[in-house]
Amino acid sequence: MADKRTDKDDNVKEDRSWQFIQEKIVRQPLSRRQIIRYIILTVICAVLFGTISAVCFTVTKTVVKKIMGQEKAEESRSITIPKDEPETQTPVPVQETSTEPTEPVEEKVRSELEKYPYSLEDLNKMYGNLRTLASEADKSIAAIHSIQREKDWFDNPIETTGQFSGVVIDARREEVLVLAPSKAVETADSLEVVFSDSEVVPGTVKQTDSQMGLTVICADVSSLEDVQYEKIKPVKLGNSYSSRQGDLVFTVGSPAGMVHSSSYGFISYIAKNVQMTDGNARVLYADVKSRADAGTFLLNTDGELIGWGTDRYDQDVETGMKTFMSISDYKGILELLSNGIPVPYLGIEGQEVTTEMEKNGMPVGIYITAAAPESPAYNAGLQSGDILDEINDVKIVGMKNFQAQVERLHVGDHITVTVQRNNGKDEYKEIEFAVTMGAR
Repeated sequence: MADKRTDKDDNVKEDRSWQFIQEKIVRQPLSRRQIIRYIILTVICAVLFGTISAVCFTVTKTVVKKIMGQEKAEESRSITIPKDEPETQTPVPVQETSTEPTEPVEEKVRSELEKYPYSLEDLNKMYGNLRTLASEADKSIAAIHSIQREKDWFDNPIETTGQFSGVVIDARREEVLVLAPSKAVETADSLEVVFSDSEVVPGTVKQTDSQMGLTVICADVSSLEDVQYEKIKPVKLGNSYSSRQGDLVFTVGSPAGMVHSSSYGFISYIAKNVQMTDGNARVLYADVKSRADAGTFLLNTDGELIGWGTDRYDQDVETGMKTFMSISDYKGILELLSNGIPVPYLGIEGQEVTTEMEKNGMPVGIYITAAAPESPAYNAGLQSGDILDEINDVKIVGMKNFQAQVERLHVGDHITVTVQRNNGKDEYKEIEFAVTMGAR
């Protein structure tokens, strides 16, 4: 007889096993509040992720661009201006001439000119060519807006703008350099540069030479389209050493006191070896209009810049002559300004010791005629009458040699200047001075 209890237990076990296998865990359906909560959380996470990603991308891009840009800029922004050598007079070989009488060349030229029937058309053609030159040169002229912000009697903010002319001397995609008078930036709170196509961009001071009253302004052209940028034409720097008395020249900038005006004339006189701070220079006298304080630039008939207007060497205003500094004497300093490097400053004026002066017992070097008050030379003890003959053990034998040596120095350099000083008995004593170079 079978055990009923055993059969019963087996059935129970089977039922229990079956029940365990069929058992399921059913999750409770999400409530509407939970669904909304999950959606909001997902959106917040997505926004945070997007924001963080954008910030990281922007920062990384900026840093990388900055690093790469700096390396590229350091390679591209270094500006070199070729220097000019003063022309030397070479003796003209004497040619054997025939003993037969000949008509002088001047007479031949004069007679031929008298035969030519000049007309009004010839005059118009000549001035038409000059107008073309001036029009092309005007593309290199930029208007400088000097903006000053003040307050009136009622404490209301007011803004005044002064206008000056500058000339583009270098154009690169990252920046455009404009040479302008220092008056344009002396009291300016901000600067705007307007090119010939009326495009306005912000400007900042690259570097200033207070001794010569010039500044180089950097125009930010990053906002300009390529088509607009390509319209900016830098002027070509000419060789003013080749300029001669009687040469036809013209001025652009603000010769009439207004931007984009022009004037024509001739070089009447060239003064050589004019004393200036830490060197000598040529001064060109021309019968043209010029406003030095507003910015006036002198060009030759090749459209090359050979000088800029100055009023420092005007001797007789009644003559109508205007004075211009020679660009060739200034190219070394202009290169420093264009690269944002302060111009080293010693602070003396002088002249070369001539052969006649040597015969009278003077040592070879630079005869100091003046040491500017509060200049590094003046503060170190140099004085008029001293003969400067060495800088850092380098012999100084002429003014160009002296000028080049000063331009090689840097602001803050500690140098040794050797002078020969007269003791009042026609005897010279060597004295060394420790000088710290300043900035102009």
